[in-house]
Amino acid sequence: METSFTELRSKIVVNLVDGRKLGHIIDLIIEQNSAKVLGIIVPGCRSTWSIFRSREDIFIPYHCICKIGADTILVELNPTPVQSDPYCYCQQNSHGYLTGTNSNNNDNTKL
Repeated sequence: METSFTELRSKIVVNLVDGRKLGHIIDLIIEQNSAKVLGIIVPGCRSTWSIFRSREDIFIPYHCICKIGADTILVELNPTPVQSDPYCYCQQNSHGYLTGTNSNNNDNTKL
């Protein structure tokens, strides 16, 4: 099945683990040499204490995407507290993105 980036951006991303809406896709990461999709980026967590800080976006690896439906993208991420914020699904990676963790990983290793 083929879909455009514009169509993907209009879909809401929902975590299957707890049903939480993560937002709409804001970017797509593609490996340049093979043209393989590595993952998607959704808006990051923003707590009430970070009003003056810029938000850090969340990278969701392609293997964490379970299903792309008509108006929803279902992903499977474990909640991982970041800076004492239990509502974030992310950890900082070496490229500056916050990276989601797959719930299939029992040890919550970074993806």
